[in-house]
Amino acid sequence: MSQKGYEQYATDKYPDKKLAVLSCMDTRLSELLMAALGLKNGDAKIIKNAGGLVISAFDSAMRSLIVAIYELGVEQIMVIAHTHCGACHMNYDHIHDGMIARGVTEETLATIRKCGVDLDAWLEGFKDTTTSVIRTVETIKTHPLVPHDVNVRGFIIDSETGELSEIC
Repeated sequence: MSQKGYEQYATDKYPDKKLAVLSCMDTRLSELLMAALGLKNGDAKIIKNAGGLVISAFDSAMRSLIVAIYELGVEQIMVIAHTHCGACHMNYDHIHDGMIARGVTEETLATIRKCGVDLDAWLEGFKDTTTSVIRTVETIKTHPLVPHDVNVRGFIIDSETGELSEIC
């Protein structure tokens, strides 16, 4: 890359397509998602987390979407889950065992629970991808801070082919 190779990626903070995409952090989607949507750098705000979920009305994904709407001019939100997602069937017991094996103590977990955090729910995955997308879309659409004119849709992308299927 030349010394000015970064110039091809130059853009401003406002998404050209007034679009925000909430998707999974899966590495298979890093380039596949952009290609499947025909997006280039600067077209959309891409928000990623484990499973592409909004798990509560005031989590960080929802906060990012609210900022995207009011500060960055987003008018459309796409929730895009994917096939063969690791968050599907993820369970707290397995993660718990991994935490203990890596040195987290039961006392630490008990302290976190005493602060009101439901670790079981917070680290639980989902059982059905379609249901998960529908639930996340509904959480966004019915959020008291999301204007009714924001278009929110849900999709599943095939993590091998990039084929996009609209769910809701």
